[in-house]
Amino acid sequence: MTKARSTDPVLIIGAGMGGLAAAIDLSANGVPVTLVEKAQTPGGKMRTLQVGGQAIDAGPTVMTLRSGFDALFEDAGTKLDDHVRLITAERLARHAWDGDDTFDLFADPQRSVDEVGRFFGAKQADLFRRFLKEGGRLYDALDATFLRAPKYSPVGLAGRMLLNDPASATLLRPFSTLWGALGDYFPDQRLRQLFGRYATYCGASPYDAPATLIMIAELEQRGVWYVDGGMHKLAQAIAKLAASLGATLRYGEAVDEVLVEGGRAAGVRLASGEVVRGQAVLSNADPDALRQGHLGEAGRKALPQASMPRSLSALVWTFTGRPSGIELDRHNVFFSPDYAAEFQALFGAQRIPDDPTIYLCAQDRGAGATPEGAERFLMLVNAPADGDMHTYTAEETDPWLDLSLNKLKACGLKLDVEAVQTTAPDGFAALFPGSSGALYGRALHGWRAPFARPGARSRIPGLYLAGGGTHPGPGVPTSMLGGRTAARSILADLASTPRYRPAGIVGSTPTPSATTDASASS
Repeated sequence: MTKARSTDPVLIIGAGMGGLAAAIDLSANGVPVTLVEKAQTPGGKMRTLQVGGQAIDAGPTVMTLRSGFDALFEDAGTKLDDHVRLITAERLARHAWDGDDTFDLFADPQRSVDEVGRFFGAKQADLFRRFLKEGGRLYDALDATFLRAPKYSPVGLAGRMLLNDPASATLLRPFSTLWGALGDYFPDQRLRQLFGRYATYCGASPYDAPATLIMIAELEQRGVWYVDGGMHKLAQAIAKLAASLGATLRYGEAVDEVLVEGGRAAGVRLASGEVVRGQAVLSNADPDALRQGHLGEAGRKALPQASMPRSLSALVWTFTGRPSGIELDRHNVFFSPDYAAEFQALFGAQRIPDDPTIYLCAQDRGAGATPEGAERFLMLVNAPADGDMHTYTAEETDPWLDLSLNKLKACGLKLDVEAVQTTAPDGFAALFPGSSGALYGRALHGWRAPFARPGARSRIPGLYLAGGGTHPGPGVPTSMLGGRTAARSILADLASTPRYRPAGIVGSTPTPSATTDASASS
């Protein structure tokens, strides 16, 4: 390979949300970009499956943190509303523990307080108000200092919080678990279960995840949206915007190796054998793909070995069917009667629980009229990330489908399934090399876990990282923010060399210096 030139592109591996966001920011700043994706469409885990002639979202099902996506599009000179149609969710989710009654949470906090009072009593409603207030304070404290900022050490984060708001550092509860903190607000175990689900949003156990996840309550109260046509439409809109800004998007092209010359990332070798050189490389793959050599031997040196356990995987059924019984909403959760046993099975025994919590997304609900005829569904139970060690056959997964449908029936919901497709941990492991089927990177267990994720810069100069396995974490909005942080790091580093000087750096967060991103030394 010849020496990289300023006219060479920044190469992005993977068209997940982080890679797509970075492609927009880099292209908007005049940096040539080539994004390489092994799938035929953008989105990564934000994918769609064709089942029974219907397109069904088979990954994330809602959008939060709309302000972040508005900023991404506005910084590129356009508006989000010009590219996708968003539908505001009035009801966040419907919950059931048995067949007696259902409990709803709403986008309107007062409606949620009223519902808590109806279901659990006035005293619990007052405690719920206090819970929402602390979640809001914690979110405000961590939004600029953690979510939208480069990776910091624990001391660095505390320092930034003290600088912004001296009282905010007391909210961190660094040595409290989410489950323990929820006990301060919810004497009723069912509400502890409900908000303990925040841990599963990042593939963790509520008994080990940090108390800071309480801030998710505020994130949801700030709005939840459905994307008209499915979440994949959002990925397509972002990819289209990146292309309109000049990015080259190459689908159906797998990367075999990140090439390093003179100690610096200098390009990639595709599975076809083609070598594409670049002035920098951004990996939007699972960080363990680098650690395990899935992107070449040189990539093994990019990151320290991970000490945290893998996050959860899942058994996912996408299907068409006809429901009867209790009235469904868009998002429905049917809880296990023994939460502790559920997570002991997942993280202790490394097996699917005997009586798992079930998430059911009725994708034709939540926007007005009740649909007629067959509907589109995604049903999920958590599973261990053992996809690299265990092959899931239909003889194994079909009984879990039957068990799940019987559990729903016991809660008052009958589902007649017409066409179904199953994705198990081994399927996710094949889709996302290095992950073993884990959907959220490494598990967020313990107070050190948020700081153990790699940041935007790797140990190899010119090789950068984005995606749900990196800072600030998994999920559609956080992956997008991480992609923007990576883009700012690349722009700052390119600007410090004489061969390239961008006109300006997009985004509202100050550009990180090489010393603020702690990933190279973590």
